[in-house]
Amino acid sequence: MEKLSALNKLKPKSYLKFGFTLILVLYIGVITFQEILPYLILNKESYGRFWDYKIPLFFHISCGLIAMIIGPFQFWKTFRGKYIKTHRFLGRVYLIAILLGTISATNLAWTSGYKISFSWAFGLQALAFAWISTALMAYIFVRRGRIIQHKEWMIRSYVVTLGFFFFRIFNNSVFVKSIIPEFKERGLTIIWLCWAIPLLITEIILSWKKK
Repeated sequence: MEKLSALNKLKPKSYLKFGFTLILVLYIGVITFQEILPYLILNKESYGRFWDYKIPLFFHISCGLIAMIIGPFQFWKTFRGKYIKTHRFLGRVYLIAILLGTISATNLAWTSGYKISFSWAFGLQALAFAWISTALMAYIFVRRGRIIQHKEWMIRSYVVTLGFFFFRIFNNSVFVKSIIPEFKERGLTIIWLCWAIPLLITEIILSWKKK
């Protein structure tokens, strides 16, 4: 009876977690279809004003998409336990994708981004730095055999990987648009919020679980 009671208490949390995950996955799917997949076709129609920066943008988007797809498999406990060699291989691909994505993001920040403003370029560079540094920390800890810290930094890394989608969530928000109507000002704010706020929430959750 006690076990059944404990399971019943967990159900609402499980449903809430499942519902939130489902909504996030669906939203990511919509954003991917609408705003990412077109850039995988190298033509002026898809790239528009970014045509002059098509190569770094193509690498940045492709690598980000690869990292985004690999992430869930790395967190899938059953898959990880059953296919440990595949897990390690995907981990290397994930790290390489982020490294190449960061290099291309840095190029974009100080070319197309700098044309908008120094603040915009710096914000993009900060996001790129957070992306590579969290991934490197995950790699360093797994090399040292500190698996718990590795898992925690992988979670942080994936949160930053999803920064693009969080950017879209904030940017498409009616509430945010009502407060900051001009994109030039709104974008400068959101480029920090899209990874700093999710990362802060992640840190709180990770710290709370340790109690």
